[in-house]
Amino acid sequence: GPGLIFQTLPIAFGHMAGGAFFGGMFFLLLVFAAWSSAISLIEPAIAWLVENKSISRRRASVYAGFATWLLGLLTVFSFNIGSHWILFGKTMFELLDYLTANIMLPLGGLAIAIFSGWIMSQNSTQEEFAIEYPVFYRLWRILIRYITPAAVSIVFLNVIGIVG
Repeated sequence: GPGLIFQTLPIAFGHMAGGAFFGGMFFLLLVFAAWSSAISLIEPAIAWLVENKSISRRRASVYAGFATWLLGLLTVFSFNIGSHWILFGKTMFELLDYLTANIMLPLGGLAIAIFSGWIMSQNSTQEEFAIEYPVFYRLWRILIRYITPAAVSIVFLNVIGIVG
């Protein structure tokens, strides 16, 4: 998390030979990783705005980027001037971290498992796999249809406090 990246690692880089160089390179690469992730994450919103609101791609990019920037400010402010803004007992950063890691990721995984196991046709999934040995496809199909949804559901229910 942010404590490791912005507190512990700078200290570690400061105590090693060539730490300024390696620390600088690490944070430069971290910026590239963040930007490439941000671009891929914002693309669906831009595409939706272009297709459904009939606006130019440039304007959609500005709108989506500005909305993302504002949401990002809420998380940044959670560490300083907005640290007293508490919702459900959490700062905005903690709340968004909890929602994405504990709610959205498991539900997304469950949706993918259900979609690929039950909604996609057997021919299309088999074609995507291009597996030489049918036994592996049959095993995957059983796992994705029965085991994965059950396991993800149990983990999700445990995380939100219903089970366990």
